[in-house]
Amino acid sequence: MSIGTVVNNTVVNNHVAFNGVGGAGARPTSAEQMAEHEYHFQPTSNQLSHEQSAGQDRNQLASVNNGRPGTAAMDSVNGRRYNQQGRIANGISSGQLTAGETKNLEGREANLNGEIHNDRAANGGKLTPQEHQQVNQQQNNLSKSIYKRQT
Repeated sequence: MSIGTVVNNTVVNNHVAFNGVGGAGARPTSAEQMAEHEYHFQPTSNQLSHEQSAGQDRNQLASVNNGRPGTAAMDSVNGRRYNQQGRIANGISSGQLTAGETKNLEGREANLNGEIHNDRAANGGKLTPQEHQQVNQQQNNLSKSIYKRQT
């Protein structure tokens, strides 16, 4: 009867992955503290509207669409709309857009968003190529208006 060698490799990793008592004890830098305390803008009316409508769309639930939503969150139309909202917000924060200019731009965007919503509702959730081209042109015009008011 022979006796073999038994090797028992045990590795113990005592790494903590949280901040606080018994954890890492990390503290924010002075730059992070400044950012935490600076003024933050409220979401625009269009951003709130987008959030609310997306939250009420049961077709966006994975349990309903099996992980394949019918409406992409950031298709070219919505992605562009999102970017333009960011540009408007930047114009507000930098002081380059007045309250009146902001109201005008957001009103135009709200009208365009309503038009997109109605067109999609009439076409099973999609825009026709002609509607997409028209929306693109309107977004170009809105983009130019945002640019002109910020320069």
